[in-house]
Amino acid sequence: MVTSEARRRSPQGSWTSRLAFVLALSGAAVGLGNIWKFPYIAGVNGGGAFVLIYLVCVFAVGLPIMMSEILIGRRGRRNPIATMGLLGEEESGNRKWSLVGLLGVGGSFIILSYYSVVAGWAVAYIFESVSGDFAGANPDQITAIFGGLTGNWVASAFWHTLFMGMTVFVVVRGVVQGLERAVRVLMPVLLGLLLLLLGYSMVEGEFVQGLIFMFEPRFDELTPTGVLSALGHAFFTLSIGMGAVMAYGAYVPDNVSISATSVTVVGMDTGIALITGLVIFPIVFANGLDPAEGPGLIFVTLPLAFGNIPGGTIVATTFFLLLSFAAWTSAISLIEPVVAWVTESRGISRPAATIGIGVAIWALGLLSVLSFNAMADVNFMWGTYFDSADFLTSNIMLPAGGFAIAVFAGWIMSRRSTAGELRLTNPAAYRLWRFASRFVAPAAVVLIFLNAIGVLGWLGMGG
Repeated sequence: MVTSEARRRSPQGSWTSRLAFVLALSGAAVGLGNIWKFPYIAGVNGGGAFVLIYLVCVFAVGLPIMMSEILIGRRGRRNPIATMGLLGEEESGNRKWSLVGLLGVGGSFIILSYYSVVAGWAVAYIFESVSGDFAGANPDQITAIFGGLTGNWVASAFWHTLFMGMTVFVVVRGVVQGLERAVRVLMPVLLGLLLLLLGYSMVEGEFVQGLIFMFEPRFDELTPTGVLSALGHAFFTLSIGMGAVMAYGAYVPDNVSISATSVTVVGMDTGIALITGLVIFPIVFANGLDPAEGPGLIFVTLPLAFGNIPGGTIVATTFFLLLSFAAWTSAISLIEPVVAWVTESRGISRPAATIGIGVAIWALGLLSVLSFNAMADVNFMWGTYFDSADFLTSNIMLPAGGFAIAVFAGWIMSRRSTAGELRLTNPAAYRLWRFASRFVAPAAVVLIFLNAIGVLGWLGMGG
């Protein structure tokens, strides 16, 4: 048995500083969902009331599981499958815990296959914006632009291919020269673009109306379904349960505080989501459009708004650059666990492994491309292939992975192991994490899972 003391360094390398790890983990957490989903569900579920519930959920559920996944990753110093196997043997004498790592790696593989397709649309919209296609366009024209992109499998496949190429280009270079160098550039640029758009929204949009929509505590609008939405988003927004956080945790230097880093990342993830809402909704309200569009907000409603505001071409280009950068930082975190596993278990070089995996994910992604055109009428278990892949990963694989991680860290790992990694100077803080990881987080993930598969709705408790 290889003890944790003998594993000083991941074969993949390590982050050069705490800042690099914070930027990388924030990049993994901040993605397409932050740009439209959080502001939307906050606004329609009681505004400030939802935000308060969300903050409680993210610190009671998301934060403990993130800390657990990082400490497991750093303790094992290997890819998620090997880490869970090694630690499972060390802590309980059972290597079958490697199945939890396999669940995360498999989830990352499937998620990136369809995530890349949607991210490709965002990249395509950068060029649509630059060309001025949104300027003065009416709703039918905007809808036709989006339909022309998704309905044409050749065009959609092209942008999917380009985005996967961008992702492989970063990851093939390794942890320091690839992942770290990319997030050190992309995350500051992303934040800069976001602040520029916020300034524009404050000047040209209905900022006060957007502020009220997001933050006024309307508790009468906060239903049990809204509370469950807050709980679910607190779990999913941090990219936990899919192997990415564990893989990144394997590269964390021993002198980096897991708790402080996790709190920083949670704060950045939530802050970016809130600021994005203050960018989007004032512009939407200023144009008399419906803020409750959900996914259509990004590719239909917002382009319509951009086409009718001063400097709309520049604003639209900036926004879709922001969206693409957020998707890019998330994508590199999704492919990394798979690459780490293949290089460590098969002895294949990182360049060869990354290219091979990238091609495999790209090929699977073509099924998602076709789900919006040639295969739109082909049903799998939960609708089209795209819908089925999304449901399988989001509602089954990720909750299962998050639940297992919380249980493993809280119940299987010894106090010596977890305390040795967390190094919390305040004993009360450690007891609080242990309680949340043992009881609060697993119970919450079970609720998320039951709500996702419709059991709570059937019982009249959720949506």
